[in-house]
Amino acid sequence: MTDAELVVRTRSGDPDAFGTLVSRYYDACWRYAYHMLGERADAEDVVQDSFLRAYLAIGRYDERDQFRGWLFRILTNQCRNFLTSRGRRSKRFVQDDFAIESAPAPMSGLAPGVEDAVLVRALAQLDPQQREALLLKYAEGLEYGEMSAMTGAGESALKMRVKRGSERLRALLAKAAERDS
Repeated sequence: MTDAELVVRTRSGDPDAFGTLVSRYYDACWRYAYHMLGERADAEDVVQDSFLRAYLAIGRYDERDQFRGWLFRILTNQCRNFLTSRGRRSKRFVQDDFAIESAPAPMSGLAPGVEDAVLVRALAQLDPQQREALLLKYAEGLEYGEMSAMTGAGESALKMRVKRGSERLRALLAKAAERDS
């Protein structure tokens, strides 16, 4: 079934239809939230809250939008709210080594040969807006128009965030490689 068909079935009261949407998008949402927030428990909380909000707002979903984009717009806002409420706008290192080692690596193709833990630590050092733009562009494979609709930022601003974030990430990864050699 397509996302649109599942939304129609959800609106008509079929709880299994929304469960299918959750199953379809849970991993991608969790991965994104984890890389934005840096902790497994925080990511889990934000993803669950995002799905709950999506379920409660399914009546306002506009079929002209892709469900994935609509869901990620909710998730992105929840991540931002979480970061704001916890005062985590500053740079932050992930301290949970088990979480780093076991986290999925959606961007491993970005830097061949870089260990997942090194990449996660480097991402955690980026400005939250740059990290958000990089993850949406490269980890989730979104186009700038989709990213703009989700974040409310203009396409040119997003391109600049991706460019500057990529440059900063490359520098951080190079620095990490020098330390390891």
